[in-house]
Amino acid sequence: MAVAAMHNGKESFMRARAILPFVVLAGGVLAAASSSILIRLAQNLDLSPATIAAGRLSIAVLLLLPFALTHARENLMKLDARQLRLGLVAGMFLALHFMFWISSLEYTSVASSVALVTTNPLWVALASVFVFRERLNRVTVVGVLLTMGGSLLIALSDSSGENARNALFGDVLALLGAVTVSVYFLIGRELRKTVNTLPYIFLVYTSAAVVLSVIAVVGELARGGSLTSLFAIPLYGWLLLLGLALGPQLLGHTSFNWALRYLSATFVAVAILGEPIGSALLALVFFNESFQPLQLAGFAILLVGIVVAARAERGSSRVPVTEAAASSAD
Repeated sequence: MAVAAMHNGKESFMRARAILPFVVLAGGVLAAASSSILIRLAQNLDLSPATIAAGRLSIAVLLLLPFALTHARENLMKLDARQLRLGLVAGMFLALHFMFWISSLEYTSVASSVALVTTNPLWVALASVFVFRERLNRVTVVGVLLTMGGSLLIALSDSSGENARNALFGDVLALLGAVTVSVYFLIGRELRKTVNTLPYIFLVYTSAAVVLSVIAVVGELARGGSLTSLFAIPLYGWLLLLGLALGPQLLGHTSFNWALRYLSATFVAVAILGEPIGSALLALVFFNESFQPLQLAGFAILLVGIVVAARAERGSSRVPVTEAAASSAD
């Protein structure tokens, strides 16, 4: 009986470990949903997209620094030239993603911007097929198509509004943000095979923060400002940047990067499509951005697509969760 109890306990533990990546990913999506709201509030203070993005990443790096020095210094010192190069390139594409997406929120609605920037499953899936020669199973393809269709309906609902021309420009910026973050995810998928979470995110976030800081400084000087004026942000603005660093960046993006160790890049990208729903609900509360019937239909299709993709991932994960957990030193 004692042996049976131990066996049952072990099975329960293994099931919990198998579910953990999905729970972490869901928490990351919830944290990421607050990002567009905090950014819109910061834009209301006349902070530029580069300043918002640079502040978000720089504060995140400063918060990570003590942990990186105490828990990841040895791993960081052991990174070879290829790993460093991939990390720097991933950081550059992450920086471009934030620049495009944050800029899009100045022109289009929160719902449309977030829906379009999370169309990355299409670009990730296409790259996986045509670049990495991977084969996607039919259920995953259906899930991707459903989530893409839901995102398209949300975007179309915004194109008939009073600011349709500005919205179109914002939609293009959001799509560029989707393409660049897809490259970031794919590089991360490759790099995470040999680099643990903490050294990886510290390397990538630091390189992204440097790129964004340079853009912010150049932009401020081009407007006739100075380095002093760049830091002349009210306390409320600093609190918003801190919130972006703690919530969407550290909790959200770090959860995505951690999940890439156990789940496929395509599924992680598809799951992130739940972010538009949370963002749209928050926009309704904070900015009174009401829903259109087409938007609601898009949200419903998004949820169905995520469920379909989740079932496909649970049925045939690219790396067994128990094996990945055993080999991980995170």
